[in-house]
Amino acid sequence: MALTGTRTYVGFGFGAIQAGLFLYEAFQSGAFRRLVVAEVMPDMVTAVRRANGYFTVNIARPDGVEKARVGPIEIDDPAQDADRQHIIDAIAHADEIGTAIPSVAYYASAAPGSLHSVLAQGLRKKAEVGGPRAVIYTAENHNHAAEILEEKVVAEIPARERAGVRSCVRFLNTVIGKMSGVVTDPGEIKAQALAPITPEDRRAFLVESFNRILISRIDFDTPFQRGLSVFEEKADLLPFEEAKLYGHNATHALAAYLGAVRGLRYIAELEQVPGVLPFLRAAFIEESGGALIRKHTGVDALFTPEGYTHYADDLLSRMFNPYLRDTVERVGRDPARKLGWDDRLIGTMRLALSQGIQPRRYAVGAAAALATLDRAVLDGSTSIEPLLTSVWGDAISANERRAVLELIEDGRGRLQGWRASGFRALE
Repeated sequence: MALTGTRTYVGFGFGAIQAGLFLYEAFQSGAFRRLVVAEVMPDMVTAVRRANGYFTVNIARPDGVEKARVGPIEIDDPAQDADRQHIIDAIAHADEIGTAIPSVAYYASAAPGSLHSVLAQGLRKKAEVGGPRAVIYTAENHNHAAEILEEKVVAEIPARERAGVRSCVRFLNTVIGKMSGVVTDPGEIKAQALAPITPEDRRAFLVESFNRILISRIDFDTPFQRGLSVFEEKADLLPFEEAKLYGHNATHALAAYLGAVRGLRYIAELEQVPGVLPFLRAAFIEESGGALIRKHTGVDALFTPEGYTHYADDLLSRMFNPYLRDTVERVGRDPARKLGWDDRLIGTMRLALSQGIQPRRYAVGAAAALATLDRAVLDGSTSIEPLLTSVWGDAISANERRAVLELIEDGRGRLQGWRASGFRALE
Protein backbone atom coordinates (compact mmCIF):
# COMPACT_ATOMS: atom_id res chain seq x y z
CA MET A 1 0.00 0.00 0.00
CA ALA A 2 1.51 3.34 -1.06
CA LEU A 3 0.85 6.93 -0.06
CA THR A 4 -1.56 7.96 -2.79
CA GLY A 5 -3.62 10.74 -1.22
CA THR A 6 -3.28 14.50 -1.36
CA ARG A 7 -3.05 15.52 2.29
CA THR A 8 -0.07 16.09 4.61
CA TYR A 9 0.12 14.86 8.20
CA VAL A 10 2.73 16.09 10.69
CA GLY A 11 3.30 14.38 14.02
CA PHE A 12 5.34 15.29 17.10
CA GLY A 13 6.82 12.35 18.97
CA PHE A 14 7.40 8.86 17.61
CA GLY A 15 6.06 6.61 20.35
CA ALA A 16 3.43 3.87 20.31
CA ILE A 17 0.42 6.21 19.99
CA GLN A 18 1.96 8.28 17.21
CA ALA A 19 3.12 5.19 15.33
CA GLY A 20 0.29 2.79 16.12
CA LEU A 21 -2.60 5.24 15.95
CA PHE A 22 -1.99 8.49 14.08
CA LEU A 23 0.53 7.32 11.48
CA TYR A 24 -1.03 3.88 11.07
CA GLU A 25 -4.56 5.26 10.60
CA ALA A 26 -3.31 8.02 8.29
CA PHE A 27 -1.51 5.40 6.22
CA GLN A 28 -4.55 3.10 6.14
CA SER A 29 -6.90 5.95 5.17
CA GLY A 30 -5.32 6.45 1.75
CA ALA A 31 -5.93 10.18 2.18
CA PHE A 32 -2.34 11.29 2.72
CA ARG A 33 0.55 11.94 0.39
CA ARG A 34 3.07 12.85 3.10
CA LEU A 35 3.61 11.62 6.66
CA VAL A 36 6.15 13.76 8.54
CA VAL A 37 7.33 13.17 12.12
CA ALA A 38 9.39 15.26 14.54
CA GLU A 39 11.32 13.04 16.97
CA VAL A 40 13.84 14.19 19.58
CA MET A 41 15.70 10.86 19.91
CA PRO A 42 18.50 10.95 17.31
CA ASP A 43 18.96 7.17 17.32
CA MET A 44 15.32 6.65 16.37
CA VAL A 45 15.58 9.20 13.57
CA THR A 46 18.66 7.44 12.23
CA ALA A 47 17.09 3.99 12.46
CA VAL A 48 13.95 4.96 10.54
CA ARG A 49 15.97 6.76 7.90
CA ARG A 50 18.16 3.68 7.44
CA ALA A 51 14.96 1.71 6.91
CA ASN A 52 14.05 4.11 4.08
CA GLY A 53 11.30 5.66 6.17
CA TYR A 54 9.45 2.43 6.97
CA PHE A 55 8.57 1.04 10.38
CA THR A 56 6.51 -1.85 11.73
CA VAL A 57 3.80 -1.85 14.36
CA ASN A 58 2.44 -5.01 16.03
CA ILE A 59 -1.33 -4.92 16.49
CA ALA A 60 -2.88 -7.13 19.18
CA ARG A 61 -6.22 -8.47 17.98
CA PRO A 62 -8.47 -10.91 19.89
CA ASP A 63 -7.09 -13.87 17.95
CA GLY A 64 -3.43 -12.95 17.51
CA VAL A 65 -0.90 -10.30 16.58
CA GLU A 66 -0.85 -8.66 13.17
CA LYS A 67 2.29 -6.99 11.87
CA ALA A 68 1.72 -3.83 9.84
CA ARG A 69 4.44 -2.09 7.85
CA VAL A 70 3.90 1.66 7.54
CA GLY A 71 5.64 4.21 5.35
CA PRO A 72 7.47 5.83 3.92
CA ILE A 73 7.51 8.57 6.52
CA GLU A 74 9.79 11.59 6.71
CA ILE A 75 11.38 11.81 10.15
CA ASP A 76 13.34 14.78 11.49
CA ASP A 77 15.12 15.84 14.66
CA PRO A 78 13.90 19.35 15.58
CA ALA A 79 17.18 20.03 17.39
CA GLN A 80 18.93 20.08 14.00
CA ASP A 81 18.59 23.32 12.02
CA ALA A 82 17.94 21.73 8.62
CA ASP A 83 15.52 19.17 10.06
CA ARG A 84 13.68 21.85 12.00
CA GLN A 85 13.17 23.92 8.86
CA HIS A 86 11.84 20.83 7.08
CA ILE A 87 9.26 20.35 9.85
CA ILE A 88 8.25 24.03 9.71
CA ASP A 89 7.76 23.81 5.95
CA ALA A 90 5.68 20.64 6.36
CA ILE A 91 3.45 22.31 8.97
CA ALA A 92 2.80 25.16 6.55
CA HIS A 93 1.30 22.64 4.13
CA ALA A 94 -0.20 20.23 6.66
CA ASP A 95 -3.91 19.45 6.91
CA GLU A 96 -3.69 17.46 10.14
CA ILE A 97 -1.14 17.55 12.96
CA GLY A 98 -0.86 15.30 16.00
CA THR A 99 1.12 15.73 19.21
CA ALA A 100 1.85 12.51 21.11
CA ILE A 101 4.61 13.27 23.60
CA PRO A 102 4.95 12.13 27.25
CA SER A 103 3.25 15.12 28.88
CA VAL A 104 1.95 18.65 28.38
CA ALA A 105 4.99 19.68 30.45
CA TYR A 106 7.09 19.07 27.33
CA TYR A 107 5.16 21.46 25.09
CA ALA A 108 7.50 24.36 25.73
CA SER A 109 11.16 24.85 26.52
CA ALA A 110 13.90 27.36 25.75
CA ALA A 111 15.44 25.10 23.09
CA PRO A 112 15.17 26.20 19.44
CA GLY A 113 13.48 22.89 18.62
CA SER A 114 10.78 23.25 21.29
CA LEU A 115 7.43 21.92 20.08
CA HIS A 116 5.55 25.17 20.72
CA SER A 117 8.17 27.24 18.89
CA VAL A 118 8.37 24.96 15.85
CA LEU A 119 4.59 24.77 15.65
CA ALA A 120 4.27 28.55 15.91
CA GLN A 121 6.78 29.07 13.11
CA GLY A 122 5.01 26.54 10.91
CA LEU A 123 1.59 28.07 11.50
CA ARG A 124 2.90 31.58 10.82
CA LYS A 125 4.26 30.35 7.52
CA LYS A 126 0.95 28.61 6.76
CA ALA A 127 -0.90 31.89 7.20
CA GLU A 128 1.72 33.76 5.16
CA VAL A 129 1.68 31.43 2.13
CA GLY A 130 -2.02 30.59 2.26
CA GLY A 131 -1.53 26.97 3.26
CA PRO A 132 -4.50 24.70 3.95
CA ARG A 133 -6.52 24.89 7.14
CA ALA A 134 -5.35 22.41 9.75
CA VAL A 135 -6.47 20.71 12.93
CA ILE A 136 -4.09 19.74 15.74
CA TYR A 137 -4.92 16.61 17.76
CA THR A 138 -3.38 16.76 21.25
CA ALA A 139 -2.86 13.26 22.67
CA GLU A 140 -1.12 13.98 25.98
CA ASN A 141 -3.84 12.49 28.23
CA HIS A 142 -4.77 15.84 29.77
CA ASN A 143 -8.31 17.26 29.81
CA HIS A 144 -7.09 20.69 28.66
CA ALA A 145 -4.09 19.76 26.52
CA ALA A 146 -5.42 21.65 23.49
CA GLU A 147 -5.96 24.85 25.45
CA ILE A 148 -2.51 24.61 27.04
CA LEU A 149 -0.78 24.05 23.71
CA GLU A 150 -2.74 26.81 21.97
CA GLU A 151 -1.84 29.32 24.66
CA LYS A 152 1.87 28.51 24.41
CA VAL A 153 1.88 28.56 20.61
CA VAL A 154 -0.08 31.82 20.30
CA ALA A 155 2.29 33.51 22.78
CA GLU A 156 5.10 32.83 20.27
CA ILE A 157 3.25 34.58 17.43
CA PRO A 158 3.47 38.37 17.01
CA ALA A 159 0.16 40.03 17.94
CA ARG A 160 -0.39 41.38 14.43
CA GLU A 161 -0.28 37.85 12.98
CA ARG A 162 -2.44 36.04 15.50
CA ALA A 163 -5.81 36.59 13.83
CA GLY A 164 -4.47 35.20 10.56
CA VAL A 165 -3.08 32.12 12.28
CA ARG A 166 -6.21 31.52 14.35
CA SER A 167 -8.35 31.59 11.20
CA CYS A 168 -6.55 28.57 9.73
CA VAL A 169 -6.03 26.22 12.68
CA ARG A 170 -8.03 24.52 15.42
CA PHE A 171 -6.52 22.84 18.49
CA LEU A 172 -8.46 19.71 19.51
CA ASN A 173 -8.57 17.67 22.68
CA THR A 174 -8.77 13.90 22.37
CA VAL A 175 -9.97 10.92 24.37
CA ILE A 176 -7.71 8.03 23.42
CA GLY A 177 -8.73 4.78 25.05
CA LYS A 178 -6.18 2.76 23.06
CA MET A 179 -3.82 0.59 25.06
CA SER A 180 -0.31 0.56 23.68
CA GLY A 181 3.34 0.42 24.56
CA VAL A 182 6.94 -0.08 23.52
CA VAL A 183 8.30 -3.56 24.29
CA THR A 184 11.99 -3.48 25.17
CA ASP A 185 12.52 -6.90 26.78
CA PRO A 186 14.26 -9.17 24.21
CA GLY A 187 12.63 -12.20 25.81
CA GLU A 188 9.18 -10.71 25.39
CA ILE A 189 9.84 -9.77 21.79
CA LYS A 190 11.06 -13.29 21.05
CA ALA A 191 8.23 -15.02 22.95
CA GLN A 192 5.58 -13.18 20.97
CA ALA A 193 7.55 -13.12 17.72
CA LEU A 194 7.09 -9.35 17.56
CA ALA A 195 8.54 -7.42 14.66
CA PRO A 196 11.01 -4.71 15.71
CA ILE A 197 10.28 -1.07 14.87
CA THR A 198 12.95 -1.23 12.17
CA PRO A 199 15.25 -4.13 11.21
CA GLU A 200 18.10 -2.58 13.22
CA ASP A 201 16.00 -1.78 16.31
CA ARG A 202 15.72 -3.89 19.44
CA ARG A 203 12.37 -2.41 20.46
CA ALA A 204 8.87 -3.16 19.21
CA PHE A 205 5.61 -1.20 19.09
CA LEU A 206 2.66 -3.25 20.41
CA VAL A 207 -0.80 -1.68 20.30
CA GLU A 208 -4.34 -2.97 20.48
CA SER A 209 -6.55 -2.78 17.41
CA PHE A 210 -9.09 -0.42 19.03
CA ASN A 211 -9.36 2.88 17.14
CA ARG A 212 -12.59 4.58 18.32
CA ILE A 213 -10.99 7.88 19.26
CA LEU A 214 -13.05 10.89 20.36
CA ILE A 215 -12.03 14.46 19.50
CA SER A 216 -13.34 17.98 20.05
CA ARG A 217 -15.85 19.21 17.50
CA ILE A 218 -14.15 21.23 14.75
CA ASP A 219 -15.66 24.72 14.51
CA PHE A 220 -14.35 26.26 11.30
CA ASP A 221 -16.88 28.52 9.55
CA THR A 222 -17.12 26.04 6.69
CA PRO A 223 -16.91 22.23 6.90
CA PHE A 224 -13.50 20.64 7.36
CA GLN A 225 -12.93 17.20 5.86
CA ARG A 226 -10.62 15.05 7.97
CA GLY A 227 -8.32 12.47 6.43
CA LEU A 228 -8.35 10.67 9.79
CA SER A 229 -12.05 9.98 9.36
CA VAL A 230 -12.14 7.15 11.94
CA PHE A 231 -12.08 9.72 14.75
CA GLU A 232 -15.43 10.81 16.19
CA GLU A 233 -16.22 14.45 17.01
CA LYS A 234 -18.08 15.39 20.20
CA ALA A 235 -19.45 18.82 21.12
CA ASP A 236 -18.36 18.38 24.75
CA LEU A 237 -15.51 15.99 25.49
CA LEU A 238 -15.41 16.44 29.27
CA PRO A 239 -17.94 13.70 30.16
CA PHE A 240 -16.06 11.26 27.94
CA GLU A 241 -12.71 12.34 29.39
CA GLU A 242 -14.13 11.60 32.84
CA ALA A 243 -15.36 8.20 31.64
CA LYS A 244 -11.84 7.40 30.48
CA LEU A 245 -10.09 8.65 33.63
CA TYR A 246 -12.62 7.47 36.22
CA GLY A 247 -13.68 4.35 34.33
CA HIS A 248 -11.02 2.97 32.00
CA ASN A 249 -7.91 4.33 33.72
CA ALA A 250 -9.22 3.77 37.25
CA THR A 251 -10.15 0.15 36.63
CA HIS A 252 -6.93 -0.52 34.73
CA ALA A 253 -4.98 0.84 37.72
CA LEU A 254 -7.11 -1.17 40.15
CA ALA A 255 -6.28 -4.31 38.18
CA ALA A 256 -2.57 -3.50 38.12
CA TYR A 257 -2.27 -2.91 41.86
CA LEU A 258 -4.22 -6.07 42.68
CA GLY A 259 -1.86 -7.87 40.34
CA ALA A 260 1.13 -6.36 42.14
CA VAL A 261 -0.15 -7.56 45.53
CA ARG A 262 -0.76 -11.01 44.03
CA GLY A 263 2.75 -11.03 42.56
CA LEU A 264 1.71 -11.30 38.92
CA ARG A 265 3.59 -10.09 35.86
CA TYR A 266 0.79 -9.67 33.32
CA ILE A 267 -2.63 -8.06 33.60
CA ALA A 268 -4.16 -10.99 31.69
CA GLU A 269 -3.06 -13.38 34.48
CA LEU A 270 -5.62 -11.77 36.80
CA GLU A 271 -8.36 -13.55 34.88
CA GLN A 272 -7.21 -16.78 36.54
CA VAL A 273 -7.33 -15.36 40.09
CA PRO A 274 -10.65 -16.31 41.74
CA GLY A 275 -13.11 -13.44 41.98
CA VAL A 276 -10.90 -10.71 40.56
CA LEU A 277 -12.74 -10.21 37.27
CA PRO A 278 -16.17 -9.92 38.98
CA PHE A 279 -14.60 -7.53 41.50
CA LEU A 280 -13.21 -5.31 38.74
CA ARG A 281 -16.48 -5.43 36.81
CA ALA A 282 -18.48 -4.44 39.87
CA ALA A 283 -16.12 -1.53 40.58
CA PHE A 284 -16.33 -0.40 36.96
CA ILE A 285 -20.11 -0.63 36.60
CA GLU A 286 -21.45 0.04 40.10
CA GLU A 287 -18.98 2.59 41.47
CA SER A 288 -17.53 4.38 38.45
CA GLY A 289 -20.54 3.82 36.21
CA GLY A 290 -23.09 4.58 38.89
CA ALA A 291 -21.44 7.92 39.63
CA LEU A 292 -20.88 8.95 36.01
CA ILE A 293 -24.41 8.03 34.96
CA ARG A 294 -25.85 10.16 37.76
CA LYS A 295 -23.59 13.07 36.84
CA HIS A 296 -23.94 12.95 33.04
CA THR A 297 -27.34 11.39 32.46
CA GLY A 298 -28.86 12.54 29.17
CA VAL A 299 -25.52 13.54 27.60
CA ASP A 300 -24.98 10.39 25.54
CA ALA A 301 -26.06 6.75 25.37
CA LEU A 302 -22.79 5.89 27.13
CA PHE A 303 -24.19 7.37 30.34
CA THR A 304 -27.02 4.88 30.71
CA PRO A 305 -26.94 1.54 32.55
CA GLU A 306 -26.93 -0.36 29.26
CA GLY A 307 -24.39 1.89 27.56
CA TYR A 308 -21.96 1.93 30.46
CA THR A 309 -22.21 -1.83 31.01
CA HIS A 310 -21.31 -2.40 27.36
CA TYR A 311 -18.42 0.08 27.73
CA ALA A 312 -17.12 -1.72 30.83
CA ASP A 313 -17.43 -5.22 29.40
CA ASP A 314 -15.74 -4.21 26.16
CA LEU A 315 -12.85 -2.58 28.01
CA LEU A 316 -12.38 -5.49 30.42
CA SER A 317 -12.25 -7.88 27.47
CA ARG A 318 -9.61 -5.71 25.84
CA MET A 319 -7.60 -5.31 29.06
CA PHE A 320 -7.37 -9.09 29.38
CA ASN A 321 -6.36 -9.69 25.77
CA PRO A 322 -3.45 -12.15 26.19
CA TYR A 323 -1.87 -10.96 22.94
CA LEU A 324 -1.50 -7.41 24.29
CA ARG A 325 0.74 -8.78 27.07
CA ASP A 326 0.23 -5.66 29.15
CA THR A 327 2.38 -5.86 32.27
CA VAL A 328 1.40 -5.07 35.84
CA GLU A 329 4.54 -2.98 36.12
CA ARG A 330 3.71 -0.79 33.10
CA VAL A 331 0.09 -0.16 34.05
CA GLY A 332 0.94 0.44 37.70
CA ARG A 333 4.01 2.64 37.21
CA ASP A 334 4.17 5.97 39.06
CA PRO A 335 1.70 5.08 41.84
CA ALA A 336 2.21 8.43 43.60
CA ARG A 337 0.82 10.26 40.57
CA LYS A 338 -2.06 7.83 40.23
CA LEU A 339 -2.95 8.40 43.89
CA GLY A 340 -3.26 12.15 43.26
CA TRP A 341 -6.30 13.91 44.66
CA ASP A 342 -7.80 14.38 41.18
CA ASP A 343 -6.31 11.33 39.49
CA ARG A 344 -7.81 7.95 38.61
CA LEU A 345 -8.10 6.22 41.99
CA ILE A 346 -8.79 9.00 44.48
CA GLY A 347 -10.58 11.07 41.84
CA THR A 348 -12.95 8.17 41.15
CA MET A 349 -13.58 7.72 44.86
CA ARG A 350 -14.35 11.41 45.26
CA LEU A 351 -16.66 11.41 42.24
CA ALA A 352 -18.54 8.41 43.63
CA LEU A 353 -18.87 10.01 47.07
CA SER A 354 -20.18 13.20 45.49
CA GLN A 355 -22.93 11.13 43.87
CA GLY A 356 -23.86 9.23 47.04
CA ILE A 357 -21.98 6.02 46.15
CA GLN A 358 -19.50 4.25 48.43
CA PRO A 359 -16.40 3.38 46.31
CA ARG A 360 -15.18 0.50 48.48
CA ARG A 361 -13.57 -1.43 45.64
CA TYR A 362 -11.53 1.52 44.36
CA ALA A 363 -10.49 2.09 47.99
CA VAL A 364 -8.99 -1.41 47.90
CA GLY A 365 -7.12 -0.32 44.77
CA ALA A 366 -5.84 2.80 46.51
CA ALA A 367 -4.59 0.70 49.44
CA ALA A 368 -2.90 -1.68 47.00
CA ALA A 369 -1.26 1.27 45.22
CA LEU A 370 0.03 2.51 48.58
CA ALA A 371 1.49 -0.95 49.19
CA THR A 372 3.62 -0.54 46.08
CA LEU A 373 5.01 2.66 47.60
CA ASP A 374 5.60 1.05 51.02
CA ARG A 375 5.20 -2.71 51.53
CA ALA A 376 4.67 -2.09 55.26
CA VAL A 377 1.16 -0.86 54.35
CA LEU A 378 0.09 -4.47 53.92
CA ASP A 379 1.54 -5.45 57.28
CA GLY A 380 -0.39 -2.70 59.03
CA SER A 381 2.80 -1.38 60.58
CA THR A 382 2.68 2.02 58.90
CA SER A 383 0.09 4.76 58.82
CA ILE A 384 -1.45 5.50 55.43
CA GLU A 385 -2.26 9.13 56.21
CA PRO A 386 1.33 10.50 56.07
CA LEU A 387 1.92 8.68 52.78
CA LEU A 388 -1.16 10.23 51.23
CA THR A 389 -0.51 13.65 52.74
CA SER A 390 2.83 13.72 50.94
CA VAL A 391 0.95 13.11 47.68
CA TRP A 392 -2.11 15.33 48.23
CA GLY A 393 -0.76 18.32 50.13
CA ASP A 394 -3.02 20.27 52.48
CA ALA A 395 -5.28 22.36 50.24
CA ILE A 396 -8.24 19.99 50.37
CA SER A 397 -11.52 19.73 52.27
CA ALA A 398 -11.03 18.23 55.72
CA ASN A 399 -14.36 16.38 55.63
CA GLU A 400 -13.74 14.93 52.17
CA ARG A 401 -10.22 13.98 53.16
CA ARG A 402 -11.49 12.13 56.23
CA ALA A 403 -14.09 10.22 54.23
CA VAL A 404 -11.53 9.12 51.65
CA LEU A 405 -8.97 8.10 54.29
CA GLU A 406 -11.54 6.02 56.17
CA LEU A 407 -12.46 4.18 52.99
CA ILE A 408 -8.83 3.46 52.15
CA GLU A 409 -8.19 2.23 55.68
CA ASP A 410 -11.12 -0.14 55.24
CA GLY A 411 -9.69 -1.10 51.84
CA ARG A 412 -6.38 -1.95 53.48
CA GLY A 413 -8.19 -4.32 55.85
CA ARG A 414 -9.90 -6.06 52.94
CA LEU A 415 -6.59 -6.33 51.12
CA GLN A 416 -4.92 -7.87 54.17
CA GLY A 417 -7.78 -10.33 54.48
CA TRP A 418 -7.43 -11.26 50.80
CA ARG A 419 -3.75 -12.00 51.24
CA ALA A 420 -4.30 -13.92 54.50
CA SER A 421 -6.93 -16.11 52.78
CA GLY A 422 -4.44 -17.22 50.16
CA PHE A 423 -6.03 -14.89 47.60
CA ARG A 424 -9.48 -16.34 47.56
CA ALA A 425 -12.35 -14.35 46.08
CA LEU A 426 -12.24 -10.69 47.17
CA GLU A 427 -16.01 -10.63 47.73
